[in-house]
Amino acid sequence: MAALFGIFLNVIVPVFGLVVVGYAISPRLKLDSRTLSRVAYYLFVPAFVFDVMSRTKVSAALAAGLSAYGIVTALLAAGLGYLIARLLGRDAKTTAAFVLIGVFGNTGNFGLPMVRFRFPDQPLAVEYSTIFFLAILIVSFVVGVAVANFHKGGVGRAMLAVVKTPALLALPPALLINALDIALPPFLTRGVDLLAQAMIPVMLIALGAQLAAAGRPKFSGDLVWSSVARLVGAPLIALALAALFGFSGLERAVGVIQAAMPTAVLASIIAVENDLLPDFVISAVLVSTLLSLLTLTVVLAIV
Repeated sequence: MAALFGIFLNVIVPVFGLVVVGYAISPRLKLDSRTLSRVAYYLFVPAFVFDVMSRTKVSAALAAGLSAYGIVTALLAAGLGYLIARLLGRDAKTTAAFVLIGVFGNTGNFGLPMVRFRFPDQPLAVEYSTIFFLAILIVSFVVGVAVANFHKGGVGRAMLAVVKTPALLALPPALLINALDIALPPFLTRGVDLLAQAMIPVMLIALGAQLAAAGRPKFSGDLVWSSVARLVGAPLIALALAALFGFSGLERAVGVIQAAMPTAVLASIIAVENDLLPDFVISAVLVSTLLSLLTLTVVLAIV
């Protein structure tokens, strides 16, 4: 019990604290959660992707293995969301929302700091969690934006929306700079670094502001099932897949932790941008975030 309390206090509380700050100051300062979210979506997230991918030095084999592990986990989590929605007999739009909620774990502003706080003396944990974040972020954007647009315009519109995703646009030049070992001038790298560092706190504050604006969620069976799939189903999938990919120890622990994250605020941004049941998706972000206080404490203790 003491170990669980220590993990809750030292790992969970610092992250959730910023969400609470955003929730508390939003009505007083009249923060526009949509503006904060859009700035993060179009500026801070792509800056973070560019900053990390242009500088990270890990072996290609390990990076590929971790990326594949994260991608397959995310795809199966999306499949779980789809399966549950179909078993419940939901329509195409609701099914797309289930998939979006299932695939888009909060691996960035929740996952990265939680892994760092959980393994403070293991710098590799941060590198692994960053690779997981980027891999899952990419596949989540692809799947999330695709399903959000598919019900409106078919495959063509969905793929066009995916190509235009800011985070994905930042990836090719970052990989090129990394591969060619190009030294960018300080005025550029420092600017990008400042934008990248702003991603986590701004998105946590934005999440709090968004939750404050959303008000009390309307609880439903769909909300419960989608949250259970995200918080319980996804980490169980990651745990089962670890042996298949040959991972144990720190690699498996980081993968399971990242898979256990609640639904990301970016999912609600995509839902709002594409009119995909935004109230339901925002409620799922709120409910899964609150429930993750319990589930993440257990997962962090187990790994």
